[in-house]
Amino acid sequence: MEYRKLGNTELELSTITYGAFAIGGNMWGGNEKKDSIDSIHASIDHSVTTIDTAPFYGFGLSEEMIGEALKSQDRSKVQLLTKFGLVCDGSNQGKGEFFFNAEENGKEIPVYKYASKSNIIKEVENSLKRLQTDYIDLLQIHWPDATTPIHETMEALETLIKQGKIRAAGVSNYSLSQLQEAQKTIQLASNQVPYSMLNRSIEAEVIPYTTAENIGIIAYSPMERGLLTGKYFTDSKLKENDHRNGYFGQFDLQKVKTLVEELSSLANAKHISISQLVLRWTTLQKGIAIVLAGARNAEQAISNAKTMDFDLSLSELDFINQAISKLK
Repeated sequence: MEYRKLGNTELELSTITYGAFAIGGNMWGGNEKKDSIDSIHASIDHSVTTIDTAPFYGFGLSEEMIGEALKSQDRSKVQLLTKFGLVCDGSNQGKGEFFFNAEENGKEIPVYKYASKSNIIKEVENSLKRLQTDYIDLLQIHWPDATTPIHETMEALETLIKQGKIRAAGVSNYSLSQLQEAQKTIQLASNQVPYSMLNRSIEAEVIPYTTAENIGIIAYSPMERGLLTGKYFTDSKLKENDHRNGYFGQFDLQKVKTLVEELSSLANAKHISISQLVLRWTTLQKGIAIVLAGARNAEQAISNAKTMDFDLSLSELDFINQAISKLK
């Protein structure tokens, strides 16, 4: 495993970071608790020290399972990253910005973006309890909230740092202008954004700015939620309540299938999986600090961790980039 310093902080994070969205179950067709906890243990056993989660993932379930899984671990050797600002329990009392209706047990649950100071303080206390810890290594706003001034949100994060409840402050899904506004109040550690072979939009404006300002990019959805594994072009089926049924529709699937087939030839030659090839390429892109990789069982977690066991030569990177260029 390789470890990288995040932005201007003292945090040393594992380049491959455990992404805990899928184990929450909601939007992913459910989950198996034992498999989820096994995947966390397997990640740590294979030198992944960093876990990224959020209260929204499973409406608290993801954080709870992480807290349970880490009870036997040395807390000082694990970095916990979580978020705030997606309210789905009605406690915002209609305040904030309506985002979408989530589903749980066949019921629609309205989700609001809400990043007021009072809400942040409350959410952090709840996350600390679920994670069974007394501090969070990196706290991030989950999505921008247009109804709360950015400076109010950032001032709350400053307060939490001074109180010792969080070690560093980050954002997620922030645009260039939002980053610039936040930087007027606080030195951000990171911006967590979608980035993959199929989505490189942040390269235009966001990465030049974050590189200049020493803000780490945390790349999420590098595998495009499993699409780049290639298995959904064969016989793998998604459950009806899996959000990927709609998500995959944004891509030209024939072109993606061709890309996967080309990359498979290189992966096979290197005796690695295509997932590992895609993740390794992502770790080597300019401005990327760490890469989130989800796992729903121990086998997937171990595969993700072993991504850093091999290198890609300049000729191999050129081959990959040429294959990607055909998507245009």
